[in-house]
Amino acid sequence: MPILPIDTGRYGSPEMRRIFDEENKLQLWLDVEAAVAEAQAAVGDIPKIAAQEIAKNANTKIVTLARTKEIEKETRHDLASMVQALSEACSGEGRKYVHYGLTSMDVEDTATALQFKAAFALIEKGLHQLEATLSTMVRKYRGLIEVARTHGRHAGVITFGLKLAVWLSEVKRHKQRLRQVRERALVGKILGIVGTGAGLGKNALKVQEKALGGLGLKPAGLVTQVIQRDIHAEVVTFFSLLGSSLDKFATEIRNLQRSEIAEALEPFDREKQVGSSALPSKRNPQLSERASSLAKLLRALAIPALENVPLWHERDLSNSANERFLFPMSFILTDEMLLLAFRVLKGLEVSPKNMERNLESSQGAVLAERLVNMLVEKGVARKDAYDRVRRVSVRSLDAGVPFSKAIQEDSFVSKRLTLKEIKEALDYRNYLGVTSQLINMALNE
Repeated sequence: MPILPIDTGRYGSPEMRRIFDEENKLQLWLDVEAAVAEAQAAVGDIPKIAAQEIAKNANTKIVTLARTKEIEKETRHDLASMVQALSEACSGEGRKYVHYGLTSMDVEDTATALQFKAAFALIEKGLHQLEATLSTMVRKYRGLIEVARTHGRHAGVITFGLKLAVWLSEVKRHKQRLRQVRERALVGKILGIVGTGAGLGKNALKVQEKALGGLGLKPAGLVTQVIQRDIHAEVVTFFSLLGSSLDKFATEIRNLQRSEIAEALEPFDREKQVGSSALPSKRNPQLSERASSLAKLLRALAIPALENVPLWHERDLSNSANERFLFPMSFILTDEMLLLAFRVLKGLEVSPKNMERNLESSQGAVLAERLVNMLVEKGVARKDAYDRVRRVSVRSLDAGVPFSKAIQEDSFVSKRLTLKEIKEALDYRNYLGVTSQLINMALNE
C-alpha cells in the first residue's frame, strides 16, 4: 500500500521513479552479477559456460522480485536473497560460481552508481530545458524595465531580462557542477569483503576493470568494503545546492505575484484550476510554493548524507537504512523541482503595465543615486551631495510630494543642475549601466 507521496506518483517524473523502483534495482543487481561473471570468465578465473549460464538467468523474469522477497523473509538479507534466487535459477557450472569472490556491497554500490548514471541523465535534461527557457526569456525581456528591490524596498532600476540573466548564469554553474559530480560519482567497486580483492584472487583488478567497463563505470579507486561515502555525500549536497537555487527562483516569483506587486504570475488554467476552496477569486502561486516546500526537505537530506561519511573501521550498517530514502528522494525531489521550474517559467505571465506602475510609484526616488553622481560631476563633494539629496527625499516622503517635484524645487540642486539635466537624471533608461553587456555575458557563457 503506497504511503509516501513519491510512492503514489505525486512527485517526480515516471522515468525518474522507475530508476529507483524495486524491480529495476533488482535488475541492476543482476546486471552487476552477470558483468562480474563475464569478467571472471574473460581472465580465466571461471569457465565461460558458467558466465553464460549466469548471464542467461540474470533477469527479473527468471529471478523475480516476488521470489527474492519470499527468500528474504527467512534470510533477512535482501542482497543474499537475490544471490540465492539466482543460484536456484542456474544449473551446473553457473550455479557453482554465482557471486564468486564478491561481497554484498560490490553489487549494491555498483548498482547504485548505475542508478545515478541513468538519473543524472534526466537531471541534465531538466537543466538543459531550464537553460533554454531562461535564454529565450532573457532575450525577450532584456529591455523590459522594472524597479529593483533590496530589503523588500525599491532600490534603483533593472530590466526583467537582467533578473533572469542572473538565474541563467546560476543554472549554467549547476550544469558545470553536475559534470564534475558525475565524473566522481559514476564509479563502482568489485574488490570483495574489505576492499583488498583477496576473494577475487590475483586477477582482482582486471576483473574489476572489465566488469565495470562493461557497465559503463570506472573503478572508485581505494575503498573499504564500501565505496567511500564522501562521494555520495557530494551528490546529495549538490542537489541541496541546486534545490536552493530553484527555491530562490520560486521565491522571487512568489513575491512578484503578490497582489500589491503583480509583475509576474505563474501559469493558471482559467477554465478549471482552483486557487482556493473558500475564495473563488484566489490565484495562488502554488507551483512555486511547492518548489520552496520541497527545497526545505531536499536541503535537510544533506545532513544524513554527511553523517554517513564516518563509518566504523572498514564499514558498518549505520548508512544503509537511511540511504534507502536518501538516494531515491534526493533524485526524485530534484527532478520534481526542475519540472516545476520549467513549467512555471515556460508559462510565466509577465505584466509590463504593472512593472511600470510600480516603478512610477516611487516618483523618481529610485534614481536619487543618479542625482548625487551628477552633483558630484558639477563639483559638489560626494558626502555633501548625498546629504542634500537624502534630505530632499525625506521631505518628499513626509510631505507626500513627488520626489521629482521636490528635487526640482530644491534651491541647492536647482543652482547646479538645469531642469533638463534633472529630467535626464530621472529617465530610467539613462541609468541601466552596463545591463546590456551583462546580459550578453550570461547568454554567451
